[in-house]
Amino acid sequence: MKNTILIIAAILGIAALQPAQAQDKMWKSLSRITFKKEYNEMMGFKVDVPVFSEEVKALEGKEITIKGYIIPVEGYKGHKEFIFSAYPYNMCFFCGGAGPETVMEVYADQAIEYTAEPITIRGKLELNADDINRLIYALRGVEKVEASP
Repeated sequence: MKNTILIIAAILGIAALQPAQAQDKMWKSLSRITFKKEYNEMMGFKVDVPVFSEEVKALEGKEITIKGYIIPVEGYKGHKEFIFSAYPYNMCFFCGGAGPETVMEVYADQAIEYTAEPITIRGKLELNADDINRLIYALRGVEKVEASP
């Protein structure tokens, strides 16, 4: 009985650590990439370059809807440009807790107010395998999708 309680507690603890949006189907699709090392003239050394799967390539230029977290780049206010993450701020790529496929640049037509809660947005997906100064994903023409009751 004691072992059963410990196992259940462990399972519940692990489930609590995994944010629901990590299960978002779109983030799962976007995670289907690999990386290859290529020499970068500007940097003077080899860098990881994304290799997009056929599934991801098929999404390029398409409008997608995705749920995640705002990572503010200019304080906690409304933004037209920000980073969007599959994970909350303390677990995102920039804190070392996830890979580069879990974040994207967002370019919204109307400012979206900052919130620490997950939101859903929609926009046209762009892929980037060439510019090391940008993230590998970007969404353009983004709008916030209101949650249905």
